[in-house]
Amino acid sequence: MKLSRTLSAALAAAAFLTATSVTARADDGWIVKTSTASVEQTADRLVAAVEKAGATVFARVDHAAGARRLDAELAGMTLVMFGNPKIGTPILQAAPRTGLDLPNRVLIWDDQGETRIGYLDPAELKQRYDVEGADQAFDTMAGALGKLTDAASQ
Repeated sequence: MKLSRTLSAALAAAAFLTATSVTARADDGWIVKTSTASVEQTADRLVAAVEKAGATVFARVDHAAGARRLDAELAGMTLVMFGNPKIGTPILQAAPRTGLDLPNRVLIWDDQGETRIGYLDPAELKQRYDVEGADQAFDTMAGALGKLTDAASQ
């Protein structure tokens, strides 16, 4: 009886964790999280977190606003581009072609009523350009992106 309760509790806990998981790594190298706020609020939170961390926001692109200019509908979708030269420069020195994907870009979008926030996993970026070296910069980038998007999504 006691084992049955323990097993039931463990299964319930596993189901809860699975159902409430907010981070997923997609097969295409993206890390996607679910935000508790709207697209605009999540983008505002991300920009604030980036600036508080001492990085630079280079652009904020409202794709839905662009679609409205064409009298077309598009669910909320905002791209935030930001970076920190202390992190990005060693990567660019090791593989200049990474400049196509740097500074970092984070996409925030409405996915059928749920706000998602996603970005390319830095490990995928390293693999895409077959970067030799700059391991510490990639590790720092991964940590920073994780923390910044966590701050934006809660």
